Amino acid sequence: MSQKNHHELPPFTGKSKSYLLPGLLIALAIGAGGYYFSKAPSTPGDQAGPPGGGRGGPGGFDAPTAVAVETASQGDFPVYLNGLGTVTALRNVTVRPRVDGELIKVAFTEGQLVKEGDLLAEIDPRPFQIQLQQAEGQLLRDEALLKNAEVDHARYLTLLEQDSIAAQQTVTQEAQVKQYRGIVEMDKAQVNNAKLQLTYARVTAPIPGRVGLRLIDQGNIVRASDTTGLVVITQMQPITVVFTLPEDKVQAIIQRWRTNEPVAVSAYDRAGKVKLAEGKLLAIDNQIDSTTGTLKLKAQFDNNERTLFANQFVNIKMHLDTLRGVTLVSTAAIQNDSQGPFVYVVKEDKSVQLRRVTLGPTEADKVVVLSNLTANEIVVNEGTDRLKEGSKVDVAQKDGQAVAASPASQQPKPEDQGEGKFRKRDRRS
Repeated sequence: MSQKNHHELPPFTGKSKSYLLPGLLIALAIGAGGYYFSKAPSTPGDQAGPPGGGRGGPGGFDAPTAVAVETASQGDFPVYLNGLGTVTALRNVTVRPRVDGELIKVAFTEGQLVKEGDLLAEIDPRPFQIQLQQAEGQLLRDEALLKNAEVDHARYLTLLEQDSIAAQQTVTQEAQVKQYRGIVEMDKAQVNNAKLQLTYARVTAPIPGRVGLRLIDQGNIVRASDTTGLVVITQMQPITVVFTLPEDKVQAIIQRWRTNEPVAVSAYDRAGKVKLAEGKLLAIDNQIDSTTGTLKLKAQFDNNERTLFANQFVNIKMHLDTLRGVTLVSTAAIQNDSQGPFVYVVKEDKSVQLRRVTLGPTEADKVVVLSNLTANEIVVNEGTDRLKEGSKVDVAQKDGQAVAASPASQQPKPEDQGEGKFRKRDRRS
């Protein structure tokens, strides 16, 4: 005998249907009414749409995007090559003594600017003065002997004409005269050498420049064989800078160098902000460094302000060329994507056009546009992240100057119209 299933639904009867139909009708009526009231505007303000005249949502118009713009200009654009360099003195001399002796005087101040020939130090001159006196005394003696030999030779020639002496004696006396002449010449050389050694006792500056720190003190015995020296002099005016440029710029550099016109070079401080000196290109190296792929160049500076020091690190800007009558925009106006650089050009109807461009050199905040953009066209330089082809824009700033608000931006705020007014009225009530 089978048991009755307690989960089994009771059979559907006509009496049950009479209770179900009224409930379904009531539910359908409530749903239809809710859909109607959700679609219909509740106040006149809701029918006005968003400020600016556009209607949001599918099929409507987006509000204009506030942007800053600038006008593309036309002008001359200087092209520079930037490099890193080290200041190198034209001449750097270690001053050493040429004679041995005691250093009795130091005549320079450390860091002093000196001219060629200025006295730097003195070595005890007395030994050299004595050597000079000895050489001069020997010269006087030998000159007297020469004079006596010349007198004897003249007398022998007279006697020879009278056939009073042998010819051999005259020849011997003539040789004696030549011998004394040679001795006198040697004595004169000794005198000049002694004078030179005495001159070397005064140590003078061989070049103009700035002296460094003193390497030896007064009272020491110095020798010509010393390697340390007395002081180092570095020539400050003029001075040179050795700098490097990438090897892919070599051809442009060579072409500019062949014009035989001066190539202007500027030296800046380590940060690249303060200009230190103006000069010109002096020389180009004859080979490229294979380890770094760079070419060495040398520039010369007058350094009148003495702002450049030997071994100083500087930034170099070399004026390579000047592009005439090119289109210029700020670097902020240039955008990039996977297809390359582009700009947003503002048309007369206040919509933007995405324009692909070809760029030239850049300097500071300006860039050269070589193609697809002309002077006086208006491009967006701020607010580009919210733009796309055909977007409407509201210009808030042009060429750095504020622009008057457009009529769309002067529309009443939402709380002054539509639903906002009724809400204020409700709050007052």
